[in-house]
Amino acid sequence: MPRIPARVVLASFALGAVTVTGCAAGHTAGTPKASARPSSSPPHRPPPTAAPASGPLTDAQARSALVTENDLGDPWAPTQGAATWRDGMLKATADAPDCRRLLDALYTDELFGAKARTRAVVGLDDTMDEVQLRYQVLALERSEVDGTLAWLKSLPSKCGHFSAKGEGKGAGEESVRAVDVAAVALPGVGDAREGLRVTVTGPAGEGNAPVLTLDLAAVRVGDDTLAATVGSLGDLAPDVANGVVQLGTQRLLDVRKQGRAAV
Repeated sequence: MPRIPARVVLASFALGAVTVTGCAAGHTAGTPKASARPSSSPPHRPPPTAAPASGPLTDAQARSALVTENDLGDPWAPTQGAATWRDGMLKATADAPDCRRLLDALYTDELFGAKARTRAVVGLDDTMDEVQLRYQVLALERSEVDGTLAWLKSLPSKCGHFSAKGEGKGAGEESVRAVDVAAVALPGVGDAREGLRVTVTGPAGEGNAPVLTLDLAAVRVGDDTLAATVGSLGDLAPDVANGVVQLGTQRLLDVRKQGRAAV
């Protein structure tokens, strides 16, 4: 039987997230269901360690809100390490401060800066299509998130096309890569969101130069934030990032609802 590309499976799953993710989150992430209790029972008072109905997610809640390989299906699997293109294509700098900051954020996977606390993170590989995904749930102030989203929105005009300088093959050599940045539309999920497609080509002057395509998506959902980076040296369908943020947003909302039901 012909293999169905993982991105098609993901897109199909994401479209059904609104109706099935509540069950999926509890099943795949091990989140217990709230048990029904008689109406005559006294009001439930959570123990001191219970998750709050609002406020920052606990680490356990953040982990249960992750998108996993079980959601994406075959051939997605836990990553075996950073892709080789990370050093080969992203370890570079640029003259313009905003473009340099973008390269640093892509290389370190710290879109919101080194001080941002990552509550949960997962790395997944699709070895068949040679795609790598990094998905994070973060704890940040709304003002910090909105500031970063505004910065992302400005990048297509500030860094639409620029040159990045990195190490060459020989000692002391320098290679130049061409970088293009374009805005991409994300599903209308969360309270605020921004998406980018970054294409890195190089080194310049070489025949059949490698082309790295990266889709970057960030979504604020109330007081929670999720970020996804999807990269490949081959073809990269936009529905991978779109499906991940759509599913991830719904899962985050489900975790929040479960937390309120437990109070």
